[in-house]
Amino acid sequence: MGIRSLLPGRLGFGTAPLGNMFRAIPDEEARATLEAAWDHGVRYFDTAPFYGSGLAEERLGQVLSAKPRDSYVLSTKVGRVVLDEHESTTPDFGEKGGLFEHGNPNKLLHEWTADATERSIEQSLTRLGTDRLDMVWVHDIAQDFHGDQWIQKFEEARTGAFRVLSRLREEGVIKAWGLGVNRTEPVELTLALDEPRPDGFLLAGRYTLLDHEHALTRLLPMAQEQGVDMVVGGPYSSGVLAGGTHFEYQEAPPAVIERVGWLKALTEKHGIGIKSAALQFSLAHPATAAVIPGATRPGRIAEDAAALAEQTPAAFWSDLRAEGLVSPAAPLPGNA
Repeated sequence: MGIRSLLPGRLGFGTAPLGNMFRAIPDEEARATLEAAWDHGVRYFDTAPFYGSGLAEERLGQVLSAKPRDSYVLSTKVGRVVLDEHESTTPDFGEKGGLFEHGNPNKLLHEWTADATERSIEQSLTRLGTDRLDMVWVHDIAQDFHGDQWIQKFEEARTGAFRVLSRLREEGVIKAWGLGVNRTEPVELTLALDEPRPDGFLLAGRYTLLDHEHALTRLLPMAQEQGVDMVVGGPYSSGVLAGGTHFEYQEAPPAVIERVGWLKALTEKHGIGIKSAALQFSLAHPATAAVIPGATRPGRIAEDAAALAEQTPAAFWSDLRAEGLVSPAAPLPGNA
């Protein structure tokens, strides 16, 4: 079916921050943020067991369970099974460090086998308080979590999760599946396979104003050729494009801060917000079906909706290109 026809709009909501990413967020604040997203017309929500060891799914489920199920689109991920046993130390998430150290204390089983995939989906349905999922992403089978072992994890997913999700799609249990990753290579590898065939992919942080060259030249031509669309996660590059200090889930290095400064100077020159530039850039590629920024404060939702709707002058995009702040090949709004 693909994913573009499933999505109710171009702006969705990514719930990773609601798993207590970087800080402990009060339940009331998380609920208010989700309600604000709903009130601003957001009807696509993405989550994962990994986000706070089930915390983000629980919080999302508490809000969405009060909404008509046919009125929104829901995606979650497989690759992590939440265990009853609690962690005694901060878990090691590779390059992501102690990303969810403030989340639920439960240990995670990192596994992409068929059995783990089915178990993960059953758990997610319970935490989300729903009887069905629309889309399921195979989560984090990439270098950032597994280093040189990522190909082994990919193979585990290919013979496990990919086949389970293909069967569930054929049976009509889910409508679509794909990969949810922070690197392009696993998606490229998947698209090179004869089977199984994904419907789309969620690519976080790799098609943003700060980082898009690799996806643009290698991955996206393959995706377009096969009619496979992309959801852009992390359009603010972990927050540094939205006034934060994180890039790639860590403190942004000086070179990134400097580049953000150049981008901000250009947006200020043209009287627009940098959030507008970030969201509209990610959406300008024809393969992009939606963007899913995350948030932990209700006011951020209004900012995102306004950024998407803001009229951005063609001169801004022309200057962006002329100053070498985007790839010469990157599609821009208005064909600038």
